[in-house]
Amino acid sequence: MHHENGNGSHQFFSIIRLTTKLHMKWVTVRMKKRKKIHTGIVLVWGLVLVAANITAGDVCKGYPPQAPRDIDNRAGENKSRFSMAPSYTELNLCNLHFHVNAEHKSKDFSIYAGDGINGLGGGYQCNKSTSLTKSELQAPKTNFCKDVKPGDTIEVHWVYTSCDVEPAKTLTSCFSDSCINPNLRVEAQVFTVVNDASALNFLDLAYGGNIVNGYHQAKALPTNTGKPVEYVGSTTGPTYTEQKCSPFQGTWSVRPKCAKIDINSLSEWCKNNVFEENHAHGVRKLVTNPKLLGEIK
Repeated sequence: MHHENGNGSHQFFSIIRLTTKLHMKWVTVRMKKRKKIHTGIVLVWGLVLVAANITAGDVCKGYPPQAPRDIDNRAGENKSRFSMAPSYTELNLCNLHFHVNAEHKSKDFSIYAGDGINGLGGGYQCNKSTSLTKSELQAPKTNFCKDVKPGDTIEVHWVYTSCDVEPAKTLTSCFSDSCINPNLRVEAQVFTVVNDASALNFLDLAYGGNIVNGYHQAKALPTNTGKPVEYVGSTTGPTYTEQKCSPFQGTWSVRPKCAKIDINSLSEWCKNNVFEENHAHGVRKLVTNPKLLGEIK
């Protein structure tokens, strides 16, 4: 669940930078009168650097359990208590997007791709991505999806909300002026992208204006990739780290096995969809510190 509006340490460093500029200017004026300008500036800047270094190494505190995580590791020490969101069938689909490589990790998607650059190229790849055929890896005639090609791994997020809203672009569509603290649920599936019409068709899993029992719903969700692992976590995205946590809490439902998805159907969806999504998002680095993880029951 991609979200890039963080706070925490980012706000701290912004305040530090502003305070430092003002304080240094004040010290400069004062110290000029005493002919000790250099000593004063060095002293103030040194104290700021010490504070910044201490904060940069600290794990965030007071935040809800974070995501993504290794779903095969059920342990966690975060004692924050949040209830699970209702089933997605009782919520509105508000956003749909995908990340290049998996943000989560499991036995079936455990090939480490690295940290990436701004999250792009990082994360984990499906194990089956190493044994694809030449035809599965063939480039399509047209591809309207940026930053994704046959052979890649993607993690798709169907984001649901308890707010009475319609599907739209970005996670802001999951909130409204009258619903600022909704129950959020993310249904997640990891895919290997292939050029094969016999693979899953992404359009069958997308949103087509369909409403079921009064709720906006995807046409379908994958059902043959294992029992989803459910846990309470946070929004994700490459701007968050173990030092800069997401304050937004939600329920995750992550399927443990990879499936193959046809690049041509994904391209058709990227060409035109209500979410205005046409590119792969970067991943947040896997959260491993047990203090930032809740126990999976």
